[in-house]
Amino acid sequence: MKKKAHAPIRTTAVLKPRSLDPTAMKRREMVERLRKAGITDARVLDAMGAAPRHIFMEPILADRAYENNSAPIGSRQTISRPGTVALMTQLAGLKGDETVLEIGTGSGYQAAVLSLLCQRVITVERINALSNKARKIFNELHLDNIVCLVGDGSVGAPKYAPFDVIMVTAVAPTFPRHLADQLKEGGRLVAPVGEGSSQKLALARKGRGRLIVEEKEACNFVPLIGEMGFSL
Repeated sequence: MKKKAHAPIRTTAVLKPRSLDPTAMKRREMVERLRKAGITDARVLDAMGAAPRHIFMEPILADRAYENNSAPIGSRQTISRPGTVALMTQLAGLKGDETVLEIGTGSGYQAAVLSLLCQRVITVERINALSNKARKIFNELHLDNIVCLVGDGSVGAPKYAPFDVIMVTAVAPTFPRHLADQLKEGGRLVAPVGEGSSQKLALARKGRGRLIVEEKEACNFVPLIGEMGFSL
């Protein structure tokens, strides 16, 4: 049986031609490590190979951008490991026509990866400086399907709802079931839950107005600060 081709990712000016890209080899090596680690979605692998992670990092750390490590980005926040970004994106199950809510813009890297795989990304960040920095990078990369908001992401973005997927990139003390109202029927919610060293990444699917939650693996995220998260 002929293998069905996967839908292409959006490639609107995110990268130089590969022959001019000095990070191309490091990207390919990163993608191969992700494949061996269990990332099987070809579109996710393509997006991880396209999004220039080094641009979202502090210049002093950029030469290590394609290693599987998190790194500080200022304001006591971090950029997630490529393996974590790839796993969360794979769990989202994007096909190309979705609207995604991301809670916790941070560096902007996760939003950039998502933007290559869906129709529109709404990303919310509580720290104005981080949101402004990410927005500038999105503009430089011509990622014009990302909307940046500043505010309390723990309550979602009801003005833009409903969403096909909601991704929370900071850990909440309990699973954010209040966000179910902002999901379309059949939508997915990907979020880390817990405290300290007891964090778990979870995937929920909405069916008949209810969430069915499945825990995936241990993780380590900065806390979700806000009305429905942790207090400052």
